[in-house]
Amino acid sequence: MGIAITEEHRALAASVHGFARRNITARGMDHEPFRAALAAQGLLGLHLPERYGGQGGGLQELAVALEALGEHCTPGSHLPTVLASAVIARATAAHPLPPAPAPPVNPPAPETRTADAPVAEAPVTEALPSRDGSLPVHGLLAGLAAGTLTAAVALPGGARAAAAGPAATALGSPGADLFVLPLPDGRWAALDRADCAAEGLDGIDLSRRLAAVTAHAVPDDRVLGGVTSGLVADLAAVLLGAEACGVAAWAVATAAGHARVREQFGRPIGQFQGVKHKCAAMLVALEHARAAVWDAARALDGDGPPDEAALAAGTAGVLAADAAVRCAADAIQVLGGIGYTYEHDAHLYYRRALSLRALSGDPGEWAERVAGLAAGGVRRRMAPDLPEEAEALREGIRASVASLAGAEPLDRLARLAGEGWIMPHLPRPWGRAASPLEQVVIHQEFRDLKRPNLGIAAWAVPSIVRYGTPRQQERFLPKTLTGEIMWCQLFSEPGAGSDLASLTTKAVRVEGGWSLSGQKIWNSLAQWAHWAICLARTDSDAPKHEGITYFLVEMSSPGVTVRPLKEINGEEIFNEVFLDDVFVPDDLVVGQVGQGWRVARDTLSHERVALGDSWGPGSRHTDMVRLIGELGGPGALRPAALEESGRLWASGQALSALGLRVTLSQLSGGESGTASSVRKLLGMRHSQAVSEFCWSLAPASPYWNRMILTTRAFTIGGGTTEVQLNIIAERALGLPRDP
Repeated sequence: MGIAITEEHRALAASVHGFARRNITARGMDHEPFRAALAAQGLLGLHLPERYGGQGGGLQELAVALEALGEHCTPGSHLPTVLASAVIARATAAHPLPPAPAPPVNPPAPETRTADAPVAEAPVTEALPSRDGSLPVHGLLAGLAAGTLTAAVALPGGARAAAAGPAATALGSPGADLFVLPLPDGRWAALDRADCAAEGLDGIDLSRRLAAVTAHAVPDDRVLGGVTSGLVADLAAVLLGAEACGVAAWAVATAAGHARVREQFGRPIGQFQGVKHKCAAMLVALEHARAAVWDAARALDGDGPPDEAALAAGTAGVLAADAAVRCAADAIQVLGGIGYTYEHDAHLYYRRALSLRALSGDPGEWAERVAGLAAGGVRRRMAPDLPEEAEALREGIRASVASLAGAEPLDRLARLAGEGWIMPHLPRPWGRAASPLEQVVIHQEFRDLKRPNLGIAAWAVPSIVRYGTPRQQERFLPKTLTGEIMWCQLFSEPGAGSDLASLTTKAVRVEGGWSLSGQKIWNSLAQWAHWAICLARTDSDAPKHEGITYFLVEMSSPGVTVRPLKEINGEEIFNEVFLDDVFVPDDLVVGQVGQGWRVARDTLSHERVALGDSWGPGSRHTDMVRLIGELGGPGALRPAALEESGRLWASGQALSALGLRVTLSQLSGGESGTASSVRKLLGMRHSQAVSEFCWSLAPASPYWNRMILTTRAFTIGGGTTEVQLNIIAERALGLPRDP
């Protein structure tokens, strides 16, 4: 979905893409006219206050634009210039810079501002603090926003080996007008070219310069008060990370586009599962990185305290540049020989990705920083900023919660079901027909008041609501919502697991109903369930996805045999269920006879959302940090283990950010697309990785012995990892289905 998820940000991204298509070729161009065009479009000052010629936005707007420009491998000095102005804007002293206006920036209008438009002259730098409270150095911002000044920025920890001795490695041209550099005493300064010695460095990126810079003189009014190496690194992680997302997005689109049309062995290569899965995995890595960069931009824009911002920026540092390198490399692999030639643009994007990773800092060191912050108790708040109308909803919901909290347990349960609080998104009377906004508020207000966990019923109820008869709804839904009826699912079979439409359980027409015979497997909680949702084939001559009917089966019926299966963790959650001439009356068919696949897909869509939202206790990044604390803290870990814990925390935090992005997209009227499959795939793998890591730290722990075995099933149940990759590749990237 891109870093942009709001309507305004999507419009901004579209506008920048349009500008880039008209002005950029990946082979490079004359940078000076291009810089003027960027300035004329307002793209160099998106994040700056209007009084300096900026657009009054923030890092979120800048990240959206940089991702779009990154997809076009934008050459020249735009990235170091906007990074420099972002750093300078954070400078503080006795007269700090007033906060920038909060409203989101309007997208530039390419029709009225073109590359030929005149560029405003930069105002003269003030010698003393101005009446609006800004510092002398802030006068440089207008020149940077207008494109009359270019800048280079030294990046803490980035490309260390490139410059020797006291020289700092800076992103930007040695001919830049302004250099943002660290000083020996730890402070930072924005120095003119005349106060520095700079020479060019050879880098792997062919369209962006590097410089080795040494300061000769440091005027007092050019020192950036309050700017630290940590702040510069955080800003660089966000801005370089945003461009890295653009590089990765180009790689994903290019690889998928090639895979759709390139034919080998008589069919498109995108139909081969190896290629299909590679492209899907690229998209998953991209969405993971986008979530991290998006959240870091929010945090540095002031959404949370400074330690939260540092944690969010660290997460972006761990994930974003690595994702770009992986995606660019995999794109070359999918392209094959043509991707390795100089004539194809793929090498330019691979070079750019490698350069961004080198400059933004070692992801392993970012991971160690993240681990330290997380172990120190820093947590990133993942709550949506809701519109004003949410408060009107909250008042009534909060009153209901207070009333329910004071009720007797049985009365409370009846009210929770009767008032629609258990599944509020359902239509009345089963839910509250709650809008996405109301659902979020309900979730927030019910955090301290437990609602029943419906288990399998949470997947079955929506299908009965949508396809069931009024009599079925009245018979099953009230008692299901109060927990009086427990459900299981009789879908999978020994020969039809993920390939569910290959099921062979037969339903034969008999007087008054149907006789079901067959074998089902992997049926969670079937030994305790009262009822089951069941698929059986009612027409053997119909095509594979037709002739299937959706039944409700009473588990106490004659002919139903349940045999629990002992799992590798010693528990018995799964079961085999044998159906031997089980009678099911006509009034227990859900939907139309022969149209059960449509009902089943509705059920499975709810299953994927549910599984994607909960990876199970003991398999979250917060559980990992709790264990590390019990073992003595980060100092008790080997360096490699400390780095791994930081990577796992970053992965989990970005997963939470991805969930928040889906929520906010839905609140703004957007579609989540394949986000549920992306989140399930990432979440299940993350759960396994956390459990494996924690077990390696505490192999004698009975709890972690159980969790490492339990999570092994996560990438199988509810649609295997391989099936999820197929879904992502086919639905999101348009790759051809298997024959």
